Amino acid sequence: MADERAQYGPSLIRMWRVWRTAKEMMHDRGYMVVDDDMQMSLEEFARRYAREDGEPDRSRLNFSCQPSEDMLRRYTAVPTKKESDPQPQIGTMWVEFNSDENVGLKQLRDYMGHLLNGNFYSGIMVTVKPMTGMAIRLLRGSGSMSEGPRGGVEVFVEQDLLVNITKHELVPKHVLLSEEEKAQLLSRYRLKQTQLPRIQSTDPVAKYLGLRRGAVVKIIRKSETAGRYASYRWVI
Repeated sequence: MADERAQYGPSLIRMWRVWRTAKEMMHDRGYMVVDDDMQMSLEEFARRYAREDGEPDRSRLNFSCQPSEDMLRRYTAVPTKKESDPQPQIGTMWVEFNSDENVGLKQLRDYMGHLLNGNFYSGIMVTVKPMTGMAIRLLRGSGSMSEGPRGGVEVFVEQDLLVNITKHELVPKHVLLSEEEKAQLLSRYRLKQTQLPRIQSTDPVAKYLGLRRGAVVKIIRKSETAGRYASYRWVI
């Protein structure tokens, strides 16, 4: 492996790791992702996405993905008398790798325009460096703005995706509960969701999994006595 990587530049190797982690992240969230993409070798990545000068061509790394049937189920509210056929609060995701050194309002507005024109439900922008403060303020309100997609926009800096944090041995497994599973959990223990322990939506694992405020996540940990045990957190 070391000999294989020696022929490629550090920028290309870095983007190979970032791109594969992005694919794994979409798969872990519940989107349909081809296994070959998550397991793509550096050699194959270079053949497909390197420019003639050996640098990665970020414009060719962009991709879209569709939610799986299980993901659609998890993001569909429990039917009620008022809403007998609720629609999934999830849809097609567009992941874009921005090549600009500085990402501000212009780049973010252009990106939102692309999402709306392409009828994407939500989007993820992967940037070289953190975006400007003004762009971050616009981003925080994008989910409720007419110029933004229904599912909002997430931003990851490339540095955040160099490794898949969920593969670390100290990170327990996180499983998003469906609305039905959430209702059953609260009914079983006669709890309100506000009585559950909390996890910030900005927590690294919560951000990786795209957990939304109000969701409940099941966290499965290893135990020397019980083998495994589960706890639950309310996302705030």
